[in-house]
Amino acid sequence: MVAQYIGRFSPSPTGALHAGSLVAALASWLDARAHGGQWLVRIEDVDRPRCVAGMDRVILQQLAACGLHPDEPPVWQSQRTGLYQQALDQLVVQGLAYPCACSRKDIETALSRLGQTRARHGELVYPGTCRTGLHGRFGRAWRLRTDLFKQNRPPAPVEYTQDATNFIVNNVVHWTDRRLGAQQQDVPAQVGDFVLKRFDGCFTYQLAVVVDDAAQGITDVVRGEDLADNTARQILLQQCLGLPTPRYLHTPLVLGANGEKLSKQNGAQALDTTEPLAALNQAARVLGLPACSGSVAGALEAWVEAWGA
Repeated sequence: MVAQYIGRFSPSPTGALHAGSLVAALASWLDARAHGGQWLVRIEDVDRPRCVAGMDRVILQQLAACGLHPDEPPVWQSQRTGLYQQALDQLVVQGLAYPCACSRKDIETALSRLGQTRARHGELVYPGTCRTGLHGRFGRAWRLRTDLFKQNRPPAPVEYTQDATNFIVNNVVHWTDRRLGAQQQDVPAQVGDFVLKRFDGCFTYQLAVVVDDAAQGITDVVRGEDLADNTARQILLQQCLGLPTPRYLHTPLVLGANGEKLSKQNGAQALDTTEPLAALNQAARVLGLPACSGSVAGALEAWVEAWGA
């Protein structure tokens, strides 16, 4: 039996919403409404050093101005760290998480000794140095072992969608994106053992999002295409923790003048909601939806119908 649709939009309060983030917000809201489901908002403030005070309120105001109202009160990740620690403790007991003492320089040195560079999206692919122990060093962070899914894969959980296209074979995660189609990633080779809890005590996005999606009963994740690369890691964590795997849909990106993804990091301007319909029409065009005039409510209603067609 397929559970009732529950979707979510999960902005990080490191800055105001911009044109690109409105595309993801609108797409997730439309998908929930077209399926007769619920739409939730989660403030992803787990990376505390990067968050800007008061920006969560700004984001919620921007969403409200665009007629995008959650069906339940928003939740904040910073208030849910106990859940993330419980998940980490479970992984440690299972032998699937271990402490790591390596700095970035240590990782570079280890890769150099192996004759490898293995840089990916600006991040080094961790070679598993601390899998066998700290050898007298101090553990700086906690990592997930990604090399155990070949012979020792945890039992697959029942998925909300009853979708048999998500599976793991020889450490390669396979999944099907509703827009991008069949995807796969060899996590040990392409990512390495990734961090679950950082040296500063902050839990990482990967662990927090998996725990929160399960706790909130999320059945469908609709988000920007730049986050598609995270999906394999999240499916691994879902498998390890015995949690359901949602369906995934990754939306087109809004590009800046330099051809790169529009983002807070490359100077994207805050979304102007003084004319919300204009902002929504711009987002709708990225999603392949027709422009609408009149009221925000009328436009949203028309787009729900078009999305579900």
